[in-house]
Amino acid sequence: MGFVDRRQVMAALAGAAQEPVFRVDVRLVRILATVRDAQGALAGGLAREDFVVTDNDVEQEIAVFERQSAQPLSVAVLIDRSRSTQRERAYELTALRRFFRALVREGNAEDAAALYSFNFEVVLQADFTRRLDQLEKALQRLKSEGATAMYDAIYLASRDLERREGRRVAVVVSDGADTISKTAFQEALEALHRADAVLYALLLVPVKGEAGRNLRGENALIQFCSGTGGKMFYPAAPAALDAAFGEILRDLRTQYLIGYYPKNVPPSRERFHRVRVRVRREGYTVSARTGYFADAIP
Repeated sequence: MGFVDRRQVMAALAGAAQEPVFRVDVRLVRILATVRDAQGALAGGLAREDFVVTDNDVEQEIAVFERQSAQPLSVAVLIDRSRSTQRERAYELTALRRFFRALVREGNAEDAAALYSFNFEVVLQADFTRRLDQLEKALQRLKSEGATAMYDAIYLASRDLERREGRRVAVVVSDGADTISKTAFQEALEALHRADAVLYALLLVPVKGEAGRNLRGENALIQFCSGTGGKMFYPAAPAALDAAFGEILRDLRTQYLIGYYPKNVPPSRERFHRVRVRVRREGYTVSARTGYFADAIP
């Protein structure tokens, strides 16, 4: 057996320990983006080179780009059936029937919708389907009673959406109150981001003034929408509810799907990565998720 110099071994080990360790995030970050021009009209004719994406201020290479994505839609509709929403129930159901019909008949042949209801508990009334009769039966079963577990509903629907292929969307119809959820706001938001889901909210405001409104709940819905690239609606009449559902469908039909693999992003102790999507041309505005949650660097 040859002689081994202990000093050489220790020096080699020290050198190896000092070599930098590079962390590679192979996760594809998916972004659904809606773009409007200076006049507010949907802009569906842009190309890959028109977009700039940054991750924590570092520009990224776009690896996936689809214009008016052909990927199927999975839309989870979450309807508040707590006692406080009883007055609006009739026109809610009518508008939802029209929304489901338009979703199934006008889009991708694999588009599907699911219906969740929530009060003191969350119930999956109809799993993802294209069958209008199943969705109609589920709507007929809804009754208003009890408290409101909105965060629980968003969390559970996001977990189901995460298992779906294609584009994922949640639509919440509520007065914005959350009175009994076991899930915290942050947990629900992270679940949406894990699912790469866009959230739209239709807030059925019981009164115009601040008195009697749940402003905390409204603010939470605003944050869900802005953080995922969705939009908040305040329909005050049946016609406005139909218009809101129609605008959501138009957004979904003109979305861009953008994806990238994070590269050269400096290590951070913050779990949330700030993502910005913009168009190089002047006058365009982009609605897209504001970031995603990743493992923090210890």
